[in-house]
Amino acid sequence: MFIDTHVHLNADQYEEDVKEVIQRALDAKVEKMVVVGFDRKTIEKAMELTEQYPFIYAVIGWHPVDAIDCTEEDLKWIESLASHPKVVGIGETGLDYYWDKSPKDIQQELFRKQIKLAQKLDLPIIIHNRDATADVVRILQEEHAEKTGGIMHCFGGSVETAKICIGMNFMISLGGPVTFKNAKMPKQVAEEISLDHLLIETDAPYLAPHPYRGKRNEPSLVPLVAEEIARLKGLSVNEIAKKTTENALKIFRINE
Repeated sequence: MFIDTHVHLNADQYEEDVKEVIQRALDAKVEKMVVVGFDRKTIEKAMELTEQYPFIYAVIGWHPVDAIDCTEEDLKWIESLASHPKVVGIGETGLDYYWDKSPKDIQQELFRKQIKLAQKLDLPIIIHNRDATADVVRILQEEHAEKTGGIMHCFGGSVETAKICIGMNFMISLGGPVTFKNAKMPKQVAEEISLDHLLIETDAPYLAPHPYRGKRNEPSLVPLVAEEIARLKGLSVNEIAKKTTENALKIFRINE
């Protein structure tokens, strides 16, 4: 069995066929999926999906790209929803310096607020990082994010950065990019980081693994991520599936 620890089944790309996408995932032995909501629309849809499917869970938060749009009212709403038993994390939050919609200081302020919220709620925090590694690590350290720990989502950093994050009680989640031929750092992380600290994800509909790169991603493709990690580590796919599932159940506190 596999768990897709980060998927956006609430995205517009699945509006026409989400039921079929979910069935294909189940057919591929992806038996649990964590849907991440990152603004009003996607959070509402994530919560709906958790009600419709017993094997779907939600992570809710506010994306750094849209930090400028987030109000105190939005954060209070997220906090109120987080009491739902199938909300298993806060996020995705973090920093994104690739897009320039939200100024860095506003992103950082919202990031800190969501770390504090995760600590208040005693939930793991799911981190988005794009072109902002030094600031992400610094803020996690300054805010004592190790109190809750969490997940470095779709990790693309170095082995050294991965080890720093693991030291703060964070899991390292690998997605489609680990299958890309030119993805040097994700492959190094897969090889060198202990399986005890790894998760797998799709980030679907984005970042489809090879040989589907550039196409719409789906949770049914998460086994391809596991297959590449298995190849790099010299282990069986079953071993990767078993351990990453155990890790996911533990970090999200999901009782089977």
